[in-house]
Amino acid sequence: MSAQGAALLNRPSLSGGGRGLAMQLLLALVSGGYAVGAALNWGSEEVAEIMGDFGLSAAGLLAAVSCYSYARAIDSRERPAWLLFAFSSLMGASGNAVWGWYEVILGQDVPKPSVADFAFLCFAPPAIVGLLVLAKRPVTRAGWVCLGLDSWLIGGSLLTLSWSLALAHAARTAQSGAPGSVPRAALSLAYPLLDIALVSMVLVLHFRRSETNRSAVNTAIAALALTVLSDALFTSPLLSAEYQSGQLLDAGWFAGSLLLAYAPWGARRLHPGPEPAGPRRVERPHSRPITGSLPALTPYLAAAVCTLGILYNVVDGRKVDRVVVFTGCTVVLALVIRQGIMLLDNIALTQELAQKENHFRSLVQGSSDVIMIAAPTGTLRYVSPAAAGVYGREAEELVGTELATLIHPDDLGRVVHEVRRFLAAPPTEEPTTRIECRFKSGGGEWLNVESTVNRHQGGLILNSRDVTERVRLQAQLQHSAEHDPLTDLPNRALFTRRVRQALTGRRAGDHSSAVLFIDLDGFKAVNDTIGHQAGDELLIEAARRLQDSVRAGDTAARLGGDEFAALILGDGSRDRSAREYQVREIADRLRTTLSQTYRIAGSEVRVAASIGVAFADPGITPSDLMRNADLAMYRAKAGGKDRVELYAPQMQAEVVRKAELAGRLRTALHEGEFALLHQPVVSLATGEVSAVAAQARWRSAQGILFTPAEFLRVAEYSEGAAADTPPGLPTGTGTRSAELGRWVLEQAVEQAADRHRAGHDVPVAVRMTAQRLLDRAVPLGSVESLLTRHGLPSGALVLELAVSDPRVPFDDLERRLTALHRLGVGIALDGFGSGYAAISALRRLPVDVLKLDRGLVEGVVESARLHKITAGLLRIANDLGMQSVADGVDLPEQVTALRAMGCTHGQGMAFSGPLDEYRLRRALVRGTFPVPGGAVQPALAGGSSGGSMAIRRGSHNETPVPPT
Repeated sequence: MSAQGAALLNRPSLSGGGRGLAMQLLLALVSGGYAVGAALNWGSEEVAEIMGDFGLSAAGLLAAVSCYSYARAIDSRERPAWLLFAFSSLMGASGNAVWGWYEVILGQDVPKPSVADFAFLCFAPPAIVGLLVLAKRPVTRAGWVCLGLDSWLIGGSLLTLSWSLALAHAARTAQSGAPGSVPRAALSLAYPLLDIALVSMVLVLHFRRSETNRSAVNTAIAALALTVLSDALFTSPLLSAEYQSGQLLDAGWFAGSLLLAYAPWGARRLHPGPEPAGPRRVERPHSRPITGSLPALTPYLAAAVCTLGILYNVVDGRKVDRVVVFTGCTVVLALVIRQGIMLLDNIALTQELAQKENHFRSLVQGSSDVIMIAAPTGTLRYVSPAAAGVYGREAEELVGTELATLIHPDDLGRVVHEVRRFLAAPPTEEPTTRIECRFKSGGGEWLNVESTVNRHQGGLILNSRDVTERVRLQAQLQHSAEHDPLTDLPNRALFTRRVRQALTGRRAGDHSSAVLFIDLDGFKAVNDTIGHQAGDELLIEAARRLQDSVRAGDTAARLGGDEFAALILGDGSRDRSAREYQVREIADRLRTTLSQTYRIAGSEVRVAASIGVAFADPGITPSDLMRNADLAMYRAKAGGKDRVELYAPQMQAEVVRKAELAGRLRTALHEGEFALLHQPVVSLATGEVSAVAAQARWRSAQGILFTPAEFLRVAEYSEGAAADTPPGLPTGTGTRSAELGRWVLEQAVEQAADRHRAGHDVPVAVRMTAQRLLDRAVPLGSVESLLTRHGLPSGALVLELAVSDPRVPFDDLERRLTALHRLGVGIALDGFGSGYAAISALRRLPVDVLKLDRGLVEGVVESARLHKITAGLLRIANDLGMQSVADGVDLPEQVTALRAMGCTHGQGMAFSGPLDEYRLRRALVRGTFPVPGGAVQPALAGGSSGGSMAIRRGSHNETPVPPT
């Protein structure tokens, strides 16, 4: 908000202020008009009498109605006071009305005494009680006694003067014994005595008025004071004999009544409501010692006036009246008593002050906090002894020093701003503030100091403590919350915040910044082979290399596990190709650095790095930018690892498509849209069907069967390594793929059992990943119980095992496969020639069949290199006494070449595609398929024992059932 706006908000309401000013002008005009009319005698004697009687009565009645209405409108302790003011005004209006009845209506003089006199005498007592209600009440008995003494001091002084000037004459008249003299004298004495009491209360309570609705109370006091002044002039000997209704003296009573009528409403309109929130200018109270001392000096001034009145009579040679002497003596006695009370009170206050001073001195000197008092100029006036222990500097050394010279220059501007703001704020709204800055110690180092600041005589009181350890601990906790505990690199939270900062603020228009996601390929093998301690050392070394490779201002972070990231800030370049080339060069350098040999635990270890790069396109969010870099890193790993991949929009589209396919997979499983087909595994020597490989197919709504390759890839991938899963795939996809795997195994075993009962004793091969075989969520004896439930004989089931994940624990896998192998379940190593740990699997696992990878079979005819590799693998299988199966044999040339290399079985379109149960049984009845390049021996129909070989017991023996 602007300063002009803030000032405008702090002005009174224009409508409320305007109405208040209009009321004041109207009050002045009416009172002035009445005074002018009274001075000119209203043009005639009759009008003067009407205005002097009924005019004053109307003004009093208006004041009574106004005070009464205001009393009903409020709900506070002030209500009785305004009701009393209303009654007092009503008495004055009644007296003037009676006076007018005699003078105007009856046309005769007002008798003395009369009902009007009674009404006028009832004016002062309610007003006095009302002032007492509005006054600030004393809290002690001594305070009440002093209030009464102060009232008598003022009243006695006024009584002394009044008696000397006028009241003595009235008293002597009463003593003359003339008829009617006593009532008239009593009445003439009652008026001034009540006025004296009212004036005394006005003067005493003026300095004791309550803070509530102070403007209304001040206006009411002024109205009563004006009325009393007019009464005093009326009772004076100079005017009482010559007074007539309608004279100028009536203007005082008239103005007093109007002012009392205006007091509650006009004063309230000037302050229409609470001040609005927001900054406002604070008026600093100016020191006014004389005005502030008037409440204490008033009783003494009254006693002085009384004494001067008596001395004046003595010096003037007049006889001093006994009433004056008695009143003066009582005034002096009251002053002595009051002085004694004040003396005792001062003694008690002095003792209490001394006790509190000693108490607070002990607290200050014994406090571990440093207490300092600074003058308005910033100079230290007092420093507690704790400064020696906290700051390492003696208190005497700091006294007289400028506070600004002790504060760190970087913090000084902030501290000065806060102090100025605090001093400008209202003390009632903000009594204290808290400032934290660095303070120079005696040893020259900077200490973190927290100070509670209070106002003190225009300056400041600072209660300071050393919080250096707390600040250091907070910084350490903040660092721990934002950094990886192992590598001390920024963690994901801090990295995300810095990416957000790079995309906003002054860099919002710079789209050349890039995020790199880095994954260490082969890190899991390091943990499994040489231990987690070595893995931690490798991560620490990789983090150091990454930190050393990025530029100053860039951010390297560890996101978790073996995943790292780097934020490469842009240089504002608009040349996208040049920027891509520069960032790719940085990424290639990081990949090369991270892929170099590590010296861990006395041995050399090598890992690779897959890096994904994404640029900050216009309008991209931090989460989307990091997701894009993660997708690019996933593409780099899927493309062969140890490479750099730049994000392209089709990567996200592919993830979305896979997510949709995963959802369709879930629907297909629930609605039974999958069917199980079997592809024959044929002997390359005889053409006999040696086994059948179970394969799942999807049945569309139109009943068409086709190979759902994308469905199966999504299912197999989600079942694999979680760290390699691209962002965006549903978390439940792995669960659905496991359900599909269980469904395939159950259907394959059930249908194989049916075929065995029909006389087709051909083993069935089911593909299963090592991860699913070791899944803890699957009961340990699930395969065994399935074989028992369906009555499938020994050797009728072959598990095609895919070992492609380095995180598979070989010890557990070996124990599990050994237990199954003892039950007669054949074990085939699927995908031989690709994947992970093929040699370790041959060495440790009870493998019966080697199934060549489709990639080797596809190029075995065209590529001499693949021909040699395939021949070597088949030679290994033959040397180990294992059967071999070539997957994807689709051409006759491939059959001829593989048979020449020593491959024993083949599976592919060169023989048959996947068949449903009806066509499969027809093929089993036929028993053989033609083999290109050689004569085919007749096979036993119906899958007789001659067409299928039994699995030999023992490890690494040839199995008659080659896996598919």
